[in-house]
Amino acid sequence: MRSRTPTCLAVLLALALVTASQPRAVAAQLAPADTAAVLVETARLFEADGRWEVAEALYRLVLERYAGTVAAADARARLVSPPAEVVYGDGSVELSVWMTLYGASLGIAVPGAFGADSPEPYGVGLIVGGPSGLLLGRRLAGRLNLTEGQARAITFGGTWGAWQFAGWREVFDIGIEEVCDPGFGVCFEAEDDTEETFAALVVGSLAGVAAGALFSGRDITPGTGTVVNFASLWGTWFGLAGGVLVDLEDGDDLLAAALLGGDAALLTAALLAPGWNVSRSRARLVSIAGVLGGLAGAGLDLIVQPDDEKVAIAIPLLGSIAGLAIGIAATRHAAAQGALEAAADGSLLRYDEGRWSVGLPTPFPTLVPSDRPSGSRWSPAIGFEVFRAAF
Repeated sequence: MRSRTPTCLAVLLALALVTASQPRAVAAQLAPADTAAVLVETARLFEADGRWEVAEALYRLVLERYAGTVAAADARARLVSPPAEVVYGDGSVELSVWMTLYGASLGIAVPGAFGADSPEPYGVGLIVGGPSGLLLGRRLAGRLNLTEGQARAITFGGTWGAWQFAGWREVFDIGIEEVCDPGFGVCFEAEDDTEETFAALVVGSLAGVAAGALFSGRDITPGTGTVVNFASLWGTWFGLAGGVLVDLEDGDDLLAAALLGGDAALLTAALLAPGWNVSRSRARLVSIAGVLGGLAGAGLDLIVQPDDEKVAIAIPLLGSIAGLAIGIAATRHAAAQGALEAAADGSLLRYDEGRWSVGLPTPFPTLVPSDRPSGSRWSPAIGFEVFRAAF
């Protein structure tokens, strides 16, 4: 077993350099470049010891406090091109879980695309689709050896492709014949569009998975994947709200605005996010701050009850923008010190000894009381943990 004594001594020295708040004779002789160099060397020791998560936090600290030093350039280079053996998180779990759900979804969408009007094909699809998706996901994960960020590119690509294809099919009425009555000046669809919608979902998801697999060959950190994911969702909301503000009254026009807004945000984030070096937890915290701001705006709408539709949409829009801005500002310093890297352990929000983190709530089995004609009894249910705190 390798000795950790040099690493521990280096950490103590680094902490002494960073946390010293009173001028001292020795510390006063250390220039910022010297301090940054010590921190980078400490990070390298952790990196060599296989502790990349700690090394990454120190590199980010150098970039935040000593951006103009030579050591900061070294730290930036290490963050952009981490060692090949670094694993940000095993992507096999996410890919396997998503492929299982995706297989079950195809089990419903494929029969729907072919116009199945009896329950049997959908039942067979669910029985075959889920296990097939799990087996395929596990095989792909083992063969591709994806990190969590790379797996996110595939899973999000499939979801986003399904939404885009289905949305644009609706906007342009692809596959649907319209019948117009010149006398009344109205047009209507000649047939039901359910089959076309299912077909668009299937084709779009497959195209998205293929595109995600193509981009997954790049080095994608979990933070970058999360930023791109959230940015596309925020772009969709901004596009929809912007369409209302510019008087787009037709439903197809509003849908097109939402689709274009999401695409623009997705493309912008994909190009810029790799250079931001944002951690996954910080991206989640910023996004949840935006959600809270939007909810506050929606609550204000309920209180004020504005008559103008533009005012009603502008209030939550401005609230979400303000929330995002506050989230970015509030997490800038903490993210650089790695204070947001703790996992939320299955809860949506967690507060642990002064540090906040955000995660995906994990469902768990539980029992809830229910009233039946025969009397009250406990029934099985699924629960989610929203908040957890430790002091």
